[in-house]
Amino acid sequence: MTTPARTGALRRPAVFLDRDGTLTEPRHYPSRPEDLVLQADIGPPLRALQRYGFALIVVTNQSGLARGLIDEAAIAPMHRRLRELLARHRVQLDAIYLCPHHPGGTVPRFSIACSCRKPAPGMLHQAVGDLGCDLSSSWMVGDSVCDIEAGHGAGTRTALVGPQPLAGVVPTLYRTSTAQALTAIAGSEIPGPAAAIPGAHQATGVNF
Repeated sequence: MTTPARTGALRRPAVFLDRDGTLTEPRHYPSRPEDLVLQADIGPPLRALQRYGFALIVVTNQSGLARGLIDEAAIAPMHRRLRELLARHRVQLDAIYLCPHHPGGTVPRFSIACSCRKPAPGMLHQAVGDLGCDLSSSWMVGDSVCDIEAGHGAGTRTALVGPQPLAGVVPTLYRTSTAQALTAIAGSEIPGPAAAIPGAHQATGVNF
């Protein structure tokens, strides 16, 4: 499922954002608009990235649809709510991509193996076709192994957020909060001489 807001210029860089636990506070199978609460302090760095020309794109696994835990009719109101919350910070999403699938689900039409469910990079690749994103200059930001693996599979840079690093995952950078990660990414994209990303982790081993 996709809900693009608008088409963008060809070869535009993007920041791909996981939804639950990254863009919004973690909830177990959120199913109502009021379940979506933005992470703290993400407005300013998202505005900066928007100003630098990045497309802001949500890519979210929602296996609750396949498991019968989320009503499909609830998705549109939830994502209207998400856009409204971000609009209060003068931030506009360029698209929301959602994978409803899980091979172990109970809803037959969603209970399939697919190429869009992260860690597969299908949603990121779809954004290339829809919005002309340049994956090599883009970022995937998320709080789980599957987010980082999706970014690696698509050829983006990656940012892991969460209370601690994850064993076996080597992102481009790690921060304890989404706001910190987005701020670091925005800082690395300031026009002018190339800037190093403070605290970036190189692929030197497990747990960096």
